[in-house]
Amino acid sequence: MEVFIFLIVFGIGIVTGYYFRRTLAKREAGTAEANADKILNEAKDKYRETIIEAKDKALGVIEKAKKQEDERREEITNIQKRIEKRENLFDKKILEFEDRKQELIVKEKGVDDLRAGLLKIKEKGMEKLEKISRFSQDQAKEALLNNVESSVKEELYARVRKLQKENTEELEEKSKEILSRVIERCATNHAVDTTTTTVILRDDEMKGRIIGKEGRNIKAIEQLTGTELIIDETPGTIWISGFSPIRRQVARIALEKLMADGRIHPGRIEEAVDDAKKELALEIKKAGEDAMYAVGIGGLDPKLVQILGRLKFRTSYGHNVLQHSIEVSMLAGFLAEELGADVTVAKKGGLLHDIGKAVDHEIKGGHPEIGYDIMKKFSLPEEISKISLEHHMDHPETLEGVIVKTADAISGARPGARKDTYEQYVQRLEDLENTAKNVEGVEKVYAIQAGRELRVFVAPKIVDDWGCQKMAREIAGRIEEELKYPGEIKVTVIRESRVEEYAR
Repeated sequence: MEVFIFLIVFGIGIVTGYYFRRTLAKREAGTAEANADKILNEAKDKYRETIIEAKDKALGVIEKAKKQEDERREEITNIQKRIEKRENLFDKKILEFEDRKQELIVKEKGVDDLRAGLLKIKEKGMEKLEKISRFSQDQAKEALLNNVESSVKEELYARVRKLQKENTEELEEKSKEILSRVIERCATNHAVDTTTTTVILRDDEMKGRIIGKEGRNIKAIEQLTGTELIIDETPGTIWISGFSPIRRQVARIALEKLMADGRIHPGRIEEAVDDAKKELALEIKKAGEDAMYAVGIGGLDPKLVQILGRLKFRTSYGHNVLQHSIEVSMLAGFLAEELGADVTVAKKGGLLHDIGKAVDHEIKGGHPEIGYDIMKKFSLPEEISKISLEHHMDHPETLEGVIVKTADAISGARPGARKDTYEQYVQRLEDLENTAKNVEGVEKVYAIQAGRELRVFVAPKIVDDWGCQKMAREIAGRIEEELKYPGEIKVTVIRESRVEEYAR
């Protein structure tokens, strides 16, 4: 019974809930429709407002574009008016220019007519002058020039001499000041150092051991070293003769080793020569490194340093070439400081300017060209390599080349730096005198002060004072072109007239 009642109540509740839910759903549906209509109406209103705003903006843009178009049309109209105005002005100017051109053509024709008339008048005047003077135009011109030359010749000569003297004195004073400061700062050893080619023996019995049985020892030494041993009756002395100083040095070291060891036979000689070559290679390398250290430069290829060290065993006029190169490098560095040049280029160029002499016994050509090729092979800059060529040129192209050439001349001109044999000395003086004797008008020539000065006496009737001036320059130029000499040579031209009378 209770269950039945429960089911009835449950059913009534379901029916009641259904009708309640249906009623509530109808209400919510009515509200949603109302909201949808409201939203739709609002959307339509915004659409209308947006359309109106878009139309207003479009009208504004159109009005602005029309306004800009009107402004541009007005601007174009103004530009066209200005162009038309300028064209009119240009047309007017062109017409004026045409009128002036016609006027100038007429005037030019008149000037030509006047010029032709003047030329005719001048020709008639010249004919009358020639008839009166009995001289042609060329003859009169020559006579006038001769008169002017004779009247101002002495004055011109005196003025030239004065200017030359002033400039020469000023330049000499300045150059002497610079050179004196440079030479004072470079206090190197000036003594002449020659390659040793003499071997001193402990006793004369050693000569026989060096010669060996049937000369086999001396032949082995000469063959291995490429030199010639001179053994004569001079006590305790053997001379080594050879074109290459390196080979002579190898032979000397090998002989000293053999004499110290006491064993002298072909097998031992070969070992001694090999040891001497190794020892000399180390000595050459050390000499090159010491030279670089002495002048304060670096960065050279080790093989180039090895070639530089070979100059220790090379002499020129009795002057050790390595010592000379060190001195030139130091002098060039000091001169570069004084003159504002590149000190590094001057130092390297001075140290390597004679590098070609290290191998000039083995390679054909002069040492300047050989040195240039060597430096280019080791990729040295052109301004350094070219110094090897320029230090023997009359007019080097670079300032550093002039500096190294000057330093080379200073080093070679130091007292005791170089020495000549008597025959070479006499030959140099004779060549110097013969250079001046070939000049027309020269009577006597004397080389004095060991070839540092050349005095030339001229015929006074053939050469005048102006001619002496030109002759001195000509002789100096010939000496520079034809002769090689250390330092400088002073050329003095003397012209004198002597008149003798006797009172009886």
